[in-house]
Amino acid sequence: MLGSTLCCSKQAVRVFPSLKPALSGNSVQALPSRYSHKPRQLSSCTNRSRRRVVLVEASSPNPSQISFAVESQPTLFQAIDFKKLQNGSDIRGVAIVGVEGEPVTLTEPAAEAIGTAFARFLRGKKEQAGEAGDRQLSVSIGHDSRVSADVITAAVARGLAGEGAAVARGLAGEGVKVVRFGLASTPAMFSSTVTQDESLHCPNDGGIMITASHLPFNRNGLKFFTAKGGANKADIATILASAAQIYASMSAESVRANQEKAEKQTVLVDYMKRYAADLVDAVRKAAKAGDRPLEGYHIVVDAGNGAGGFFAGGVLEPLGANTAGSQFLEPDGLFPNHIPNPEDKAAMEAITAAVLREKADLGIIFDTDVDRAAAVDSSGKEINRNRLIALIAAIVLEEHPGTTIVTDSVTSDGLTTFIESKLGGKHLRFKRGYKNVIDEGVRLNSVGEECHLAMETSGHGALKENRWLDDGAYLMVKLLVKLASAAAKGEAKGSAVLTRMIEDLQEADEATEVRLRINQDHADVAPIGFRAYGEKVLEALTATVEGDAALSKAPVNYEGVRVSGFGGWFLLRLSLHDPVLPLNIEGPSKAATRRLAEAVVSVTSQFPALEISALQKYIDACNQN
Repeated sequence: MLGSTLCCSKQAVRVFPSLKPALSGNSVQALPSRYSHKPRQLSSCTNRSRRRVVLVEASSPNPSQISFAVESQPTLFQAIDFKKLQNGSDIRGVAIVGVEGEPVTLTEPAAEAIGTAFARFLRGKKEQAGEAGDRQLSVSIGHDSRVSADVITAAVARGLAGEGAAVARGLAGEGVKVVRFGLASTPAMFSSTVTQDESLHCPNDGGIMITASHLPFNRNGLKFFTAKGGANKADIATILASAAQIYASMSAESVRANQEKAEKQTVLVDYMKRYAADLVDAVRKAAKAGDRPLEGYHIVVDAGNGAGGFFAGGVLEPLGANTAGSQFLEPDGLFPNHIPNPEDKAAMEAITAAVLREKADLGIIFDTDVDRAAAVDSSGKEINRNRLIALIAAIVLEEHPGTTIVTDSVTSDGLTTFIESKLGGKHLRFKRGYKNVIDEGVRLNSVGEECHLAMETSGHGALKENRWLDDGAYLMVKLLVKLASAAAKGEAKGSAVLTRMIEDLQEADEATEVRLRINQDHADVAPIGFRAYGEKVLEALTATVEGDAALSKAPVNYEGVRVSGFGGWFLLRLSLHDPVLPLNIEGPSKAATRRLAEAVVSVTSQFPALEISALQKYIDACNQN
């Protein structure tokens, strides 16, 4: 069970492990001290009497008490701008109060409307394909460890009472059977649409994952799947447009009616056992080294208090591995130890420290919903970003010589050299955005160009052999297979097997990312929008580069302006969603990256709506060394 509950006014609120519950009257012990700096509301949920139970943090710097208070909520349906909930191919919003200046945008009624909209979207797709018929559709729902998970996802499964599960209500209102998984991973939700197992009510026609990845505790969101893969940007826009119309016609009565249907049409399933068992089987079959191919290996897992804790006991231990020293496996949506993000410095330091402390052979770390991962070898060397892509590419190219490897746009020149010159593959550096990268891999195969791996530096990665599923756990399975098979063949044992595979990867001595924010209120931006302004910056930079003999523009590039020079490179591009121009620079020295940065600032300084102080600060720091 993910936390205990304390009931008040017919509404239950989860008490997470980091709260260290010490129930006494209407009080419960507070959050860790890093949350205890000022009074603030931490979570809330609505019950049928339109009263809201609010978890309020104590004002004392000593985390001693959090009390429950009940506030009136005169309006059930606040105004929601559904378009602003779109985040590329996901939905993201603020689900609970708790952070100053961040009002709730993903409310229970909004989530209910989105659930109904997905049911209608799914039914429409089935009708277009001539597959609808009269049968009842089924949709699976899972969630990560986020604070608001229960409020947004499921009917009263762990002591919650009152209004119940918003998304489940929406689906049931459309006559859809709801298959609730509880704590799950994003990859598992896709898998549930292709698993053939009637005892698990699978396959499902669709799957919904309630997650906001590595974002702060007050955020949440939704990802959607069918057997054909994840929803794309156009799908999300369609679902949200439909949700806005549904929301406009909702009432307290319709919510109650949908809740009654949800109670009759919801089944609870422990799907993660099946998902973990499938991973175990994948290792055993590929390694061909018996039922316990990892016997003698010591592997530690850091789940960051997200949904990835299952991997230690559910995958590694059945394979024979020793997982002693694994940490932060307990789900806790307040993320009290570190952000569950393989790109986060503190997160990588935490798993590195665990590997060295335990003298482990390998460390594995996941993001909150397990669609991203990274590793650490026995010496404490991080295997993430370019290194992880290089390692997975080396494994894949052993299996599929000459295949194309698709990556995002910020991968290094050294990675291209490694894939093409060392491994004999082809590297296609595409756009940022894991969905863009994966879709390009799928497209290449559709036009006759073999591609078996599409991977982003963030740790998102998908393989053709795994249905192009974006799955951090499966990426780690590829590493486990390599370890197990090498040991079985007597080639070597330990993570040196993996490290040696990427020892020829050329890595920059200096690398940085600087984000240049566009002021949307500036007079130069307001009339044309930040995207058009950003394009002007990129056009000006292109003209400058073409006139500079020391710089060379990449002949093939799919976003922004990528330039080589002084032994390094830079990429300036427009963010996918925000008024920001991210700048990535890599080089053999600070002197080289400084010269590249100066080339950029010579252009960006001419655009007054650009905030370039961070870039100038970086140049100044390089000059001091």
